[in-house]
Amino acid sequence: MPKILSVETEIPPVKITQNEAAEFAKQLFSSSFRDISRLINVFQNGEIESRYFVKDLEWFSREHSFQEKNDEFIHHSVEMGTKVVKKMLSNQNLTLEDIDAIITISTSGLSTPSLEARIMNRLPFSPHVKRIPIWGLGCAGGASGLSRAYEYCLAFPKSNVLVLSIELCSLTFQHGDRSKSNLIGTSLFADGVACALVCGDESLAIKELSQPLPTILATQSTLLEDSLDVMGWEVKENGLYVVFSKDIPTLVKNWLRPNVEGFIGANEVGLEDIKHFVAHPGGKKVIEAYRDALGMDESMTIESMKVLKEYGNMSSVTILYVLKEFMDKGCERGDIGLGTALGPGFSSELLLLRWE
Repeated sequence: MPKILSVETEIPPVKITQNEAAEFAKQLFSSSFRDISRLINVFQNGEIESRYFVKDLEWFSREHSFQEKNDEFIHHSVEMGTKVVKKMLSNQNLTLEDIDAIITISTSGLSTPSLEARIMNRLPFSPHVKRIPIWGLGCAGGASGLSRAYEYCLAFPKSNVLVLSIELCSLTFQHGDRSKSNLIGTSLFADGVACALVCGDESLAIKELSQPLPTILATQSTLLEDSLDVMGWEVKENGLYVVFSKDIPTLVKNWLRPNVEGFIGANEVGLEDIKHFVAHPGGKKVIEAYRDALGMDESMTIESMKVLKEYGNMSSVTILYVLKEFMDKGCERGDIGLGTALGPGFSSELLLLRWE
């Protein structure tokens, strides 16, 4: 079965503490909310300590056009995407010629030609690399990218596939939007870039390896009907406006467990067999809802909470940061893991993993 050989990350240049972000939001939103001092507590209650952006807070204090923000998105995406691909290949002793396909995940900006085409004009990939850009899956995108790479490698077992996830959520910030959704988004979302390498069974890249790697055993995509307004974007003249329902934790509690049990049960695995929970940390309340829904204790979400505290919610990128935590610490041969992420639609992406 296809294996995840490695995950590399690229951290944006500007670190913002949560206290700095809270003070910025308080000044910006104070004229719109009479109870701003109470609402601003969302910045501290979410247990995020820092985040990384491509621009400093002074840049966000001014209004910017959709075009200006999207130009910044393309520029920084190509710069950081190029760096993370080079880092991945260098660390794995691979060349650009070894890559058969690139799956590019993003939802926080627009680019046609797509981002990997622009990166391929920076790096001398083979012109025959399969380009598979995926847009619009939001926080579920990183898990979906791994799933699509798994399917590609099943079809072409000699293949090496890059899953490149790039999200610059900060550039969607709407200076003039005084909604609670924008305030919540301002407390949560961040920028990040990550790249995973998924290899088929017959790939030469995995022939000499001895340490256990996460093998993808099965995947499942699920769409909840009549839930289009739970999360996503509204596209307006000034760009992308966040849609973020307060009902997300409740949906997780009520919907996730039967979804997960049906998936892993079909693969003859029970919840008690799951040793590693590779969960996209949408926020503190979402992580708590994961635990409540699946009957897990806090130890199962340590890695997700660590990434949330240090980096915030980087949309599709975040689950790859969490996966890297597991791969860096090392897991025992035979350990079973569950990857999960939720996104617009309302949807879930699940991956069943075993370290082999």
